Amino acid sequence: MTEASRKILVTSALPYANGPLHLGHMLEQVQTDIWVRFQRSRGNHCLYICADDAHGTAIMLSAEKAGITPEEQIEQVKAAHLKDSTGFLVHFDNYHSTHSEENRRWSETIYKRIEQQGHIAVREITQSYDQEKGLFLADRFIKGTCPKCKTPDQYGDNCEACGATYSPVDLIDPISALSGTTPVDRESDHLFFRLGDFEELLRGWTRSGSLQPAVANKLNEWIEAGLQDWDISRDAPYFGFEIPGHPGKYFYVWLDAPIGYIASTEDYCARSGEDFDSYWIREDETELYHFIGKDIVNFHGLFWPAMLHTAGLRMPNAVYAHGFLTVDGTKMSKSRGTFIMASTYLEHLDPEYLRYYFAAKLSSGVDDIDLNLNDFVQRVNSDLVGKVVNIASRCAGFLRKKFDNRMASECSEQALLDEFISAGDDIAALYETRDFGRAMREIIALADRANQYIDDKKPWVLAKEEGREQEVQDVCSTGINLFRVLITYLKPVLPEMAARAEQFLQIDVDWHSLKSPLIDHQLEVFKPLLQRVDPEHVDAMVSASKA
Repeated sequence: MTEASRKILVTSALPYANGPLHLGHMLEQVQTDIWVRFQRSRGNHCLYICADDAHGTAIMLSAEKAGITPEEQIEQVKAAHLKDSTGFLVHFDNYHSTHSEENRRWSETIYKRIEQQGHIAVREITQSYDQEKGLFLADRFIKGTCPKCKTPDQYGDNCEACGATYSPVDLIDPISALSGTTPVDRESDHLFFRLGDFEELLRGWTRSGSLQPAVANKLNEWIEAGLQDWDISRDAPYFGFEIPGHPGKYFYVWLDAPIGYIASTEDYCARSGEDFDSYWIREDETELYHFIGKDIVNFHGLFWPAMLHTAGLRMPNAVYAHGFLTVDGTKMSKSRGTFIMASTYLEHLDPEYLRYYFAAKLSSGVDDIDLNLNDFVQRVNSDLVGKVVNIASRCAGFLRKKFDNRMASECSEQALLDEFISAGDDIAALYETRDFGRAMREIIALADRANQYIDDKKPWVLAKEEGREQEVQDVCSTGINLFRVLITYLKPVLPEMAARAEQFLQIDVDWHSLKSPLIDHQLEVFKPLLQRVDPEHVDAMVSASKA
């Protein structure tokens, strides 16, 4: 497949429709959006599909508390999520909901195919029941001590400390998170997906190179320990889809959530006229990538490929996991004001500051990413304002005053410009492998070289000397050409700053047109491309985030 002909479908994890987005959500969406914008900048056909994860007991209970229907709640939350994502310049080709007819149909279809092939078991289980609330407790509504690592205050389905998955009945000292009472045991028939039937398939899949090494190793530990059957049903009352042939039983939210990727694609294809089968059935035509957090690798790395394989659908080319977001070195905290909502950030600061800072910290691995607020201010101001924007503002002033915003009629530093352009292959390779941090370092190193070039040539000195006007125009035109290369490389990260730069340059910056320098070219009057980060605005954001 040649690079120009690549057809790519990309997803990020579906935000849960039970509350607002925070900066941890934005880390993932920004990472995905940068990669998608990069692919498009290289001429690839790349779709970014997402949706709200809209089912489960939590949504049912919070809607009840708010005095609205679950449907009303998920519509309100979806609108708020989209507003925040758009505020961070995240561009989805389609944003759907798992509470949709497409998702119902696909969930039923995939379930029936799994059932017909004999991979569903029905057996009686003992479940925790909250007598005060009158319902079986979903895993997330039971808290207790992790049976594996003994960390307290963990949810009933998986441990945030060690990543283990387990049944709520395995928790030590469980309590209901709804009423604070100790749950009682009750029996109920449940449906299980026989994950162990796919051990051979999953051994091959986890070693295929489709996963980062750390993720593959973690999943292999689970395979070696013996794959457990996966409980895919929940008892009424439950907000979700009823399982065909099993009245009063509903699909567990984690069964229909990833199917939301398929449903959202189908919704997009129905409206755009694109061929759905090329994305989810004929895997030789399209590349498929999932961007997720490391806390949900078991669902995407084990359950999901087994479900897809059984249903006759294509498996992903890769699943890319990222680490958690910490702020100032620790877990996000409401008391410290570091549990920052996306909307709170946007009330105080430019989204492109954070897009750049995340890019500068992201690698291809699953290490946690720390938002150090002091470093954030210094790095954005130093790299973007002090280095990149500085090149254009320094050169534009001389071209405006002395040459009516006209660039020189020839390129006086073609060798230097060629070096900047040839660096694009390495920078593109870093973007492709999601090593954004190294890509940003390469770009800023080029910005340092451009500034050094201007410092060495000293156009402010030349401008005062008789008969050296052409040299001033040549130096400043070279500076503008170098700036154009840099802004092209930064465009996936900083789309709005790039749009302002395009207005100034009077061209669309594009990876493929770099080889033609701007010669005898008319510029617009330069206007500031990015304001410096004001530390007082950061402090105000933290104050507004304190519980």
